[in-house]
Amino acid sequence: MTTTRGSRSRNGVARGAVAVYPGSFDPVTFGHLDIVRRAAHYFTRLIVAVVTNPNKRPMFAQDQRVALLRDVCADIPNVEVDGFSGLLVDYVRKRQADLIVKGLRIVSDFEYEFSMAVLNRKQRGGVDTMFVPASIEFAYVSSSSVKEVFRLGGDVSDFVPPVVLRAMQRLRIADVKTEPRRKEVERS
Repeated sequence: MTTTRGSRSRNGVARGAVAVYPGSFDPVTFGHLDIVRRAAHYFTRLIVAVVTNPNKRPMFAQDQRVALLRDVCADIPNVEVDGFSGLLVDYVRKRQADLIVKGLRIVSDFEYEFSMAVLNRKQRGGVDTMFVPASIEFAYVSSSSVKEVFRLGGDVSDFVPPVVLRAMQRLRIADVKTEPRRKEVERS
């Protein structure tokens, strides 16, 4: 890794380096936290950047995802949580970061993330990407599968931190309360 700031530590990572770990984090899972903790070990500052993805219909609004991540990352001193929209490369440059960090769970993740890494590198002011493989115990966990299991009434407590589970349960309760109103509107 080449960087303009800082000196190299024994493990080859630049001291003073800042990285951005972007994602939708909807909801944040133990797999996400595993990547955060492991990546934070190598950087002076890790910015966990919650993106607004116009192609996804999120369970939680962006500000809720930011708040949940701040809560679950509060014990990691060099981690900052922020939200953004737009091009990732523009955000990385605005935050004066050196690198993008992406977690990889399975081979299909690599195919998609590799193409995005090349695109990010080719953009004006391009940025390199570092891939961090998921720990084996989280390799099968994705936010979309967690949401699906939860929506179908399954137990997701092994996949998300307790504060996230409580927030998901509050959404379920709110949804149940609005369901009778929806049925009344449909009948009218």
